[in-house]
Amino acid sequence: MSAKVFDTKEVQDLLKAATHLGGANGNPRFKQILHRLLGDLFKAIDDLDITPDEVWVGINYLNKLGKDGEAALLAAGLGLEKYLDIRMDAADKAAGIEGGTPRTIEGPLYVAGAPLRDGVSKIDINPDAEAGPLIIHGTVTGPDGKPVAGAVVECWHANSKGFYSHFDPTGAQSDFNLRGAVKTGADGKYEFRTLMPVGYGCPPQGATQQLLDEIARHGNRPAHVHFFVTSDSHRKLTTQFNIEGDPLIWDDFAYATREELIPHVTEKNGGTALSLKADTYKDIEFNFSLTTLVQGKDNQIVNRPRVSATA
Repeated sequence: MSAKVFDTKEVQDLLKAATHLGGANGNPRFKQILHRLLGDLFKAIDDLDITPDEVWVGINYLNKLGKDGEAALLAAGLGLEKYLDIRMDAADKAAGIEGGTPRTIEGPLYVAGAPLRDGVSKIDINPDAEAGPLIIHGTVTGPDGKPVAGAVVECWHANSKGFYSHFDPTGAQSDFNLRGAVKTGADGKYEFRTLMPVGYGCPPQGATQQLLDEIARHGNRPAHVHFFVTSDSHRKLTTQFNIEGDPLIWDDFAYATREELIPHVTEKNGGTALSLKADTYKDIEFNFSLTTLVQGKDNQIVNRPRVSATA
């Protein structure tokens, strides 16, 4: 079908009617966005000569995506979350905001409500025979380089099977296994005593991997650890680091890798005295540098649906 109809009055009137653009009541911003997105879809159908069969394949795919609960995972895999970070980086540059630990994507697997402890938290609740002990520690500082007291550092990561607690299909983990929160003292220091994570792959039968298969892309991530860092007098930091040496560091399907977010891993002894599962353990020092509020406000807060649980 070679006919082009997008620019006709009939189609433009249909777009305005379908989105109630210019009509009374409703949410004007929502109507504006919907009109643009629906119009872009109509135009793509015209320009690419997308067939009715192909349209219905797409609609059925959206049904599967919702059923599998993978929309947020797909957003990461198609670079949408990374694109939002790129925009925020550009906005900071335009505003003259420099420095600070680089942001990167949140991902879909955060769970709110982790127990908050002062200074140090041991977060490996469930045994994991395949994972060795790991200590993650560092200092939270402000733009002036001084320690930030009262900052809350939240941490979450996968186990040796690549599963996150609460989302583990095997049911083997407690809700807050490998999840924790620490409040810094006057020295700005935090510490998590945990286990070494591995990377994970998208569910092989899920909607995200189905789409990636069509474009010949893998759905795997390198081993990594997620963080939120919040402080009343600084902007919220959403970031993660990758585990040094992982072969997928520069081939992350979610595009979260940044050069500054690959800390060095060292080996130390004395883990038994720290209640670790072995005396020899891996150690990662990762310091956070926060940025100041913008006109007294935190413009880094992202409101999105998140899972929560009670410890």
